[in-house]
Amino acid sequence: MDYGLLAFSLVSFAFITFAAFQIGQLATRFHLPLISGYLLSGILAGPFILQFMDVAHVEALRFLDEVSLAFIAFAAGSEMALDELRGRYRSIGWNTLTQIASIYVFCGAAVFLLADYIPFMQGMSTMGRASVALLASTILAARSPSSAIAIINEMRARGPFTKGVLGVTLVKDVVIVVLFAFSTSVAATLLTGHLFDLGFILLVAFEILASIGFGILVAQLMSLILRNHWEDWVKIPLILLIGYLVFAVSGEIRSFSHENLPVELLFEPLLICMAASFWLTNRSPYRSELRHLLHRVEMPIFVIFFTLIGQALDLSVLGALLPITLVLFAVRLLALFIGGYIGGSLAGDPARFNRLTWMAYITQAGVGLGLAKEVAIEFPQLGNEFATLMVAAIVLSQLAGPPFFKFAIRLVGESHLPKEIADDEVLDVVIVGIEYQSRQLAERLLAHGWRVKLLDIDQSHVSQLTASDGLRHEHWLSDISAERVREIIEPKTEVAVTLLPDDDDSLKLCQIFYEDFGITRQIARLNTFNLVEQFRELGVHVLDPANAMVHLLDNFVRAPQLAAMVFEDDPDHDVIQVTITDPSVDGLHLRELILPDDVLVMAIVRRGHSIVPHGYTNLHVDDELTLIGPTDHLEEVALKLGY
Repeated sequence: MDYGLLAFSLVSFAFITFAAFQIGQLATRFHLPLISGYLLSGILAGPFILQFMDVAHVEALRFLDEVSLAFIAFAAGSEMALDELRGRYRSIGWNTLTQIASIYVFCGAAVFLLADYIPFMQGMSTMGRASVALLASTILAARSPSSAIAIINEMRARGPFTKGVLGVTLVKDVVIVVLFAFSTSVAATLLTGHLFDLGFILLVAFEILASIGFGILVAQLMSLILRNHWEDWVKIPLILLIGYLVFAVSGEIRSFSHENLPVELLFEPLLICMAASFWLTNRSPYRSELRHLLHRVEMPIFVIFFTLIGQALDLSVLGALLPITLVLFAVRLLALFIGGYIGGSLAGDPARFNRLTWMAYITQAGVGLGLAKEVAIEFPQLGNEFATLMVAAIVLSQLAGPPFFKFAIRLVGESHLPKEIADDEVLDVVIVGIEYQSRQLAERLLAHGWRVKLLDIDQSHVSQLTASDGLRHEHWLSDISAERVREIIEPKTEVAVTLLPDDDDSLKLCQIFYEDFGITRQIARLNTFNLVEQFRELGVHVLDPANAMVHLLDNFVRAPQLAAMVFEDDPDHDVIQVTITDPSVDGLHLRELILPDDVLVMAIVRRGHSIVPHGYTNLHVDDELTLIGPTDHLEEVALKLGY
């Protein structure tokens, strides 16, 4: 190894990746994916334009490709949590099967028939063309779980259509990597002109099963790292080193078997890495730790990987293949429509879902690009020309996919952006008594997405607020009656807060809220304690300002960090209560619920009774969970569980 060449390549590439990161951020301002900026940076800096790095330098960084590919496989396997797919196996199974079959048929046929127009396929034998068609179909069938999850979170999407799409996306990439292991073995046989026989079929089956078995062994090795209380900066390099060694050992076994055995053994490293993370995610207690580590290193790995791909793209080849790329992209859309419609019909999905489901599966990114790169490495005779064709098709899908997916989510009515949220999915609160504290409370709740109604029985308070505040949520309660209240508040209001100066008026309102509107979560600030028992009979949380201050001080003395997080203005952390409405969560153990590492379940309330949560606590629809954690992660969990 030329260490001088390697050192120069690493230093040069470090500057290029820094620029690529900045260009990727710039691309988002034009509503383009980050990876488009990374690819562009690699193309500009590569050996075909500005020549900051030539072919030898790019080749010296091959090990970074393999580390990145291992990470992509680890990430794809870690997303495949079986307990999150429960109850949707039929729909997921049929849609996955028909979509993959449709892409193999239509895209494979397109590549095979267009061989005379694809420069590197001209002059190939029929068997050679079939091998390229098989490999291309496998890559074009891949999806992008990270892109799908990002779009779902951006649209705050929730519903059966969204859940089905996410399930198919996660399952499809696992299936595709298994099929890729099969396809590479078949393609290697076709390219050498060998015929199929029983021995070949048994060999391929052995390679796939052995790869999965090796993946389980790798998972045991990774668990030794995950279980230790080391710092992330120690664990992350060790996990990536294991991924690199999987590729290195797989390559050595292939070379050794080719030279010394009657058959060449190809243990697919992508399948080994994916099987390892799949096993850790579903059969070990280290799911959260693995996801945490992968998330920490995700951004730099993607910058490195996509920049390297950009450097390997030959623009002259890309220009010649552009018409073919557009044809393949169009054929892939047709295949997705046919496969999605047939799969949804067989699964019994609603007809409107079946007509739109193809829009949700267009996007490609990490796994597809990883497979394209792997083909370029494993089949030098196809090389970068094949990879360039696949990368061009994937980039088109990555650019077109997100707008189509967002459009489909809106059409099925599962987008829950603030201006589109349905009435029964917004938390409503009515605050009675307009004063400084009620205005501050209203502003805080509005900032957290609640719908607020401010009421007062004193018209002067309402007029003063209208003139000075501009909240536009205030109403005059001309008389304390169910009829007048019904004219003002939302029919499914969840919470009522009463801050009136007269406790008799407050009690009368609390009775109306409870008996006529079914509002069981009520808070009342009392001025005296003469009526406290009547309030408590209604289940009202009674607040005495003097005692409240004592309790607050007590919390700051005995649990200062928690009190500071809950009661002080911490923009990064919050405490929320979420009601479970997602039926797929019903019956899960709390430990089976995949939550961000920094979100904790503090309490569970079921039918008015508090439960101290532990890992084996069963969750049910309508349970109320109190969560603490970073604000952005709490919003993600609330979207996942209910409202």
